[in-house]
Amino acid sequence: MKTITQADLRSLLLPEDCKEYIPPPDSYVTPGAKEYLAGRGIALRSPSGGSMPVVPIENRGGAAYVDAETGGHYRTKPEHLTHLSGNRLISKGSLRIAFRGFIDSLEADLLEAQALADSLGEGRYCESLGEVLACLRSVLAAEVTEKPLAPPEIFGLDAEELHRQSHDVKGTFGIAHPVPDYRMGPLALRLNTLRTRIREGELLAVRVFAPETDTPREDIILTLNRLSSALYWLFCGLVSRDKGYG
Repeated sequence: MKTITQADLRSLLLPEDCKEYIPPPDSYVTPGAKEYLAGRGIALRSPSGGSMPVVPIENRGGAAYVDAETGGHYRTKPEHLTHLSGNRLISKGSLRIAFRGFIDSLEADLLEAQALADSLGEGRYCESLGEVLACLRSVLAAEVTEKPLAPPEIFGLDAEELHRQSHDVKGTFGIAHPVPDYRMGPLALRLNTLRTRIREGELLAVRVFAPETDTPREDIILTLNRLSSALYWLFCGLVSRDKGYG
């Protein structure tokens, strides 16, 4: 029997207009996953049609859950543990769970920045922030599913070109590296704040996924590095356009 957790559902990147979710046959949907679906207004259906019943996992030849760190077994999930993947549990204080929470927080920040851009009539920046958000969600999906993450391509630029342009500000935007200033306006300042937040996420990712750790993920570290470059690229582009702010 497969266990479907909230983290599993988040990794699927269900579209905003999704109305129902049908789990694989012979699977158990955890209460947290059901709450996530309900919160998004998504109906849970069984593979055979109708509503999906909530059936606790029992007598699966032993315990229902496995501690991913200690190898311990549990018939019920302890409150201090949370789902790592499937029926594998991990401490809520682990760095991997801290990383997931940080990414979740960043997604919320990006959505607020999109709303700000939209309210200011900055459709291009609203759309560009949507690209960043999609890429960030792919990071979370890759981490939860433990699948490889392709190098990011954003704003029509591959990872290396984005890195080059964000470092060659003079050549790309015709201005020197800008020093943030309150007169730049709310959108530019929000872009700069997002850049610093994503850099914090990158530093946390290094602690969790560096080559010397048990879970090396240089693909995640690279993507977050390029996403901070992407926010700086947007910031410089906006400042260049409005360079008479002072």
